[in-house]
Amino acid sequence: MMERPLYEVDPEIAETIRLETRRQFETLELIASENFVSEAVLEVVGSVFTNKYAEGYPGRRYYGGCQHVDVAESLAIERAKKVFDAEHANVQPHSGSQANMAVYMAVLKPGDKILGMDLAHGGHLTHGHPLNFSGQLYQVSSYGVDSESEQIDYDSVAEVAYREKPKMIVCGASAYSRVIHFDRLAEIAKQVGAYLMVDIAHIAGMVAVGLHPSPVPHADFVTTTTHKTLRGPRGGMILCKEDHKKSIDKIVMPGIQGGPLVHIIAAKAVCLREAMSPDFKRYQEQIISNAATLAAKVQEEGFRIVSGGTDNHVFLVDVFSREITGKTAEEALEKAGITVNKNAIPFDTHPPLVTSGIRIGTPAVTTRKMKEEEMDQIGELIGKVLCEVDNPQIQQEVLEEVKSLTAQFPLYSQRLSIAQSSVG
Repeated sequence: MMERPLYEVDPEIAETIRLETRRQFETLELIASENFVSEAVLEVVGSVFTNKYAEGYPGRRYYGGCQHVDVAESLAIERAKKVFDAEHANVQPHSGSQANMAVYMAVLKPGDKILGMDLAHGGHLTHGHPLNFSGQLYQVSSYGVDSESEQIDYDSVAEVAYREKPKMIVCGASAYSRVIHFDRLAEIAKQVGAYLMVDIAHIAGMVAVGLHPSPVPHADFVTTTTHKTLRGPRGGMILCKEDHKKSIDKIVMPGIQGGPLVHIIAAKAVCLREAMSPDFKRYQEQIISNAATLAAKVQEEGFRIVSGGTDNHVFLVDVFSREITGKTAEEALEKAGITVNKNAIPFDTHPPLVTSGIRIGTPAVTTRKMKEEEMDQIGELIGKVLCEVDNPQIQQEVLEEVKSLTAQFPLYSQRLSIAQSSVG
């Protein structure tokens, strides 16, 4: 039978792809956990590897026909070990959450104690939030940031650890803008006899090139996503000591997953190869510089930056310091073509769906090759919208400026841009 193009097979989905393509091309993506993959990664994600079942591991599959799959997964494993200087890597987790679940289940039993960073202070759902499996299966204690510095108080972490005696300490964050001292956390874990798991989902790209201290020498387990600063496909990964290799591999498959997503694993291999290039380090340096510049400009526009600035790719803006909720700020900026997310700030008094802050990150705009000059311009546009948050005319004016700016920094090559924007 002759294959028909998508717009004939399913015009509704074709139209949503066309509109999403246009949205990505014409707006400023400032969500810290999002990025744009390379065309090479995009090609692999849409490849025939999506057709293949491959339960098991390289050389130990439950299905035949896996000789090429084995090559792809072996390359991903070896590249992950090389990039992060790790003893073992499991590249099969479908997400960062499943990577975290695998680590917990490999060495903990339901009811064991864990100590993780409070979601409201920058942690993640899987670090012990009561609505998440991590908070439902384990006894959770939390640590946060100091009320003055808004940075992790390691002495306070130690106090909680000594008191609670957790079996695992979890660190890493989804909204923390400062360097995390993994060596200090490793000392605390050792003193209380706990495992240390570090979730570097947000900072993996910086860790890969040495622009943030690596947790690998200090932690029993390191988990990450591959789609944030690492700029790969949506997925997860686990790094661990050789001693934990068998338990991790066994719990990932068959413990919590069946067939791996081979097209995603192959794309992980590609992004890890990209991470080895000198260009990738320059890219990470630019992400950090862009974040610092943008944070300074937003502060200049009259908005308080949590902890006073940023050391990485992300920062939190206290919009309620100007009597605006995070929800209102997010909606106003989106109307102006600037995508951020509402986010709790430390000691927030608003509920999670309202919040006092917004989270801003620079990986995606840096992928578009924007630099400090553009960050100043973007910061000015953010200030313009938020200073008159209910003004639709201002939003429309900024939207036109955003379209003009993004047109100068095409997302993909002209060939791919034309092909995708003309779907249907």
